[in-house]
Amino acid sequence: MALTDTREVDALVVDYGGVLTTSIRSSFRDWCEADGITQDSLRGLLGDWLGARAEAGNPIHLLETGELDTGEFERHLAARLETVDGRVIEPEGLIRRMFAGVRPDEAMLGLLRAARAAGLRTALLSNSWGGGYPMARLRELCEVIVISGEVGLRKPDAAIYEHSAELLGLPAGRCVFVDDAEPNVLGARAVGMHAVWHTDAESTIAAVAALAPGLAGGTA
Repeated sequence: MALTDTREVDALVVDYGGVLTTSIRSSFRDWCEADGITQDSLRGLLGDWLGARAEAGNPIHLLETGELDTGEFERHLAARLETVDGRVIEPEGLIRRMFAGVRPDEAMLGLLRAARAAGLRTALLSNSWGGGYPMARLRELCEVIVISGEVGLRKPDAAIYEHSAELLGLPAGRCVFVDDAEPNVLGARAVGMHAVWHTDAESTIAAVAALAPGLAGGTA
């Protein structure tokens, strides 16, 4: 179904983990239980490295901008985490184990497919933790792919949103951005993008369809 002329956006820009996949938080929770990691130590680490008061240049920031390799990051991670029985944590493979429970969200992949069929441009904008993207599938769905570690920028810095819009050949105000992290949503809005805070596929699809009338009919 073609979009009508009443649409407010010409491009759909999406995050990867937690948007095109199942919940990252659920995967982390399962990993903590399986590996005996205390939830408190993980929450404290994420607060220090990703929270509102996170200092620039911390290990997650450096990993996401490609300035720290995964092996070194996993050593920083292991040093900060604690186990329920006090044993030492093996750094190698930590990222893989953390994300082991993540699966594709077919409804959200369907939204991208419908957006392309309806004439919207599509893009992926993701903060990378070292790879693991299904690139063949993503290239089928996204005209533009922006990975933080490849461009040396990370969300929610304004420059990475502006870079994505430039690659799409559109002003920021003609793009709608979807992310499961509120700071990244706020960062997109700060540069003029429409932005949707993703919690589930149904509500996100409805919010995007409100900006692009006619899209909802193509997502079933």
